[in-house]
Amino acid sequence: MSDADAPDDPAEFHDRLDGVAEAIETAATEDDLDDIDADLAEIAEAVEAATFPEPEPPEDEEDDEPPDPAEELEERIDELQADADDKRGPYAEDVTQTIGSVAGTVERTEWASEGVEELRPVITDVHAAVEDALGESIEIEEPMDVESYVAVLQATEAAVEAAALDPDDDADVIAALLEATDALETGVDDATAFGDLPVREQLNRRGFFDVLGHYKDFPPEWSAIKAHEEERNVEMILLAFDLLDSNFMEEHCVDALRRLGDERALDDMLALARRRDHGAIGVLGAIGDAEPVDMLLDYVDTPSDPQLQQVSLRAIGEIGSTEATEDVAQQLVAEEPTVRSAAARALGMIGDPRAVAPLETVLAEDEAPEVRGSAAWALVEIGTNDAYDVLDAYRRDGEYLVEAEVMKVAPSSAD
Repeated sequence: MSDADAPDDPAEFHDRLDGVAEAIETAATEDDLDDIDADLAEIAEAVEAATFPEPEPPEDEEDDEPPDPAEELEERIDELQADADDKRGPYAEDVTQTIGSVAGTVERTEWASEGVEELRPVITDVHAAVEDALGESIEIEEPMDVESYVAVLQATEAAVEAAALDPDDDADVIAALLEATDALETGVDDATAFGDLPVREQLNRRGFFDVLGHYKDFPPEWSAIKAHEEERNVEMILLAFDLLDSNFMEEHCVDALRRLGDERALDDMLALARRRDHGAIGVLGAIGDAEPVDMLLDYVDTPSDPQLQQVSLRAIGEIGSTEATEDVAQQLVAEEPTVRSAAARALGMIGDPRAVAPLETVLAEDEAPEVRGSAAWALVEIGTNDAYDVLDAYRRDGEYLVEAEVMKVAPSSAD
């Protein structure tokens, strides 16, 4: 074998990496670290192109396989690169990014009144610390509320950015600023947000219990929901629904919203219905807006979940969109009788005369009494002459559920 064909010696690469490790220990500037990055990239490229001798197999089968030279070198290169990266900085950008992030948190968060007070010293402290570290005055208005807190943080961030601090020459200044911003983050995290309050206290501060009067039901939240329903305070019921972590109370909120059928609840119920919440779907039906119809039709076409199909069919029927007639009619042949029955009743609520023919087929062919009874009910609801003509043929059907519906219609002249 010629020297050109001889495998590369891993030891030579390790010697080069030993030199890089020493350079990392003594690196004092960003330029030093840039040189180290270049050396590591060059070594990594050489390792990738190298041909190393195959490791000798272990003499004993129970012994571990010897390490692969290339893998060992690549792992060491990664470790040295991480060490070099750890030596970099700190940077002024770390300071400005933290201040900017905290300013966004302060602005977006809904704070309790005590939280607003807790933020004041936190904001003024970081402002003073930055002034001290930069050795300059940062003009601000006296911070009094959340809006002014955000303004102070933005002014402080801008001052640090304008200082154009160098990671080598100004390392001590940047370190002091990072210490101040760490305290800022901790202080803001510890301040009391509105959501940190107990749920009953949140409701109380929102005025949720202000309506309580003669109701004596327990818990008081239930009494308040009843009072808000009477006064059509949809926002308060939605607030309770959002905050109260109780199936019992959520059911009462949904019942109240369904009875009100107020479009102010539309967006909140849409969000819940997208997660297939049955109660929210029922409220959407009571509201009667056509926006959720396409989503509900997708749920109707879910044979693996008959309960979801039923509640969605009812909601579609209550909304009364004739554009859904054909899709609903397709469920008249669903496998589950409860789904077929719900589809028939939905068609009755929609009231589209085009449903008469498929409902007539159900009366003639379906074997489930409840489904046939629902079809008869639907034809009564549609109430056209064609629907009544179909019903006439079933006055003596022999099935009570059908005859009871047919008897709601005046006898034809033929009788």
